[in-house]
Amino acid sequence: MTVLLREAIGDRLRLTRTSQCRTLREVSREARVSLGYLSEVERGRKEASSELLASICGALALPLDELLRRVAGDVGPGFGSPVPDTVPDELVDSAGEVDGGRIVVPAGERLTDLRVAPVSTSGPARPRAMAGVAA
Repeated sequence: MTVLLREAIGDRLRLTRTSQCRTLREVSREARVSLGYLSEVERGRKEASSELLASICGALALPLDELLRRVAGDVGPGFGSPVPDTVPDELVDSAGEVDGGRIVVPAGERLTDLRVAPVSTSGPARPRAMAGVAA
């Protein structure tokens, strides 16, 4: 079964709030979010913006990065796992390239913040960022 990110975030926010023995009303007032909207976020019915999440986290004294780390652990195995620093030998061919210049990620694993240099025979290679990763 697939877990929706908004549901995982809502569950974690509710767990944090209830572990502090606080009511929806208290947190909504401090976060300056309507009670109904906060309830919808906690139930995974609404997708909260980053600004809204920051406000709710502030009211809960829960750093936003900590919320996201906890949610990553809740979503499933491998989601928040550290990325290895090296490419496994079995993925590197005899020319020392990774599968002919492509990055191969084994099923169930992820690579993040990976920087690759284009293959070029004319001049020095300039590092490029992969899609979704800032250079």
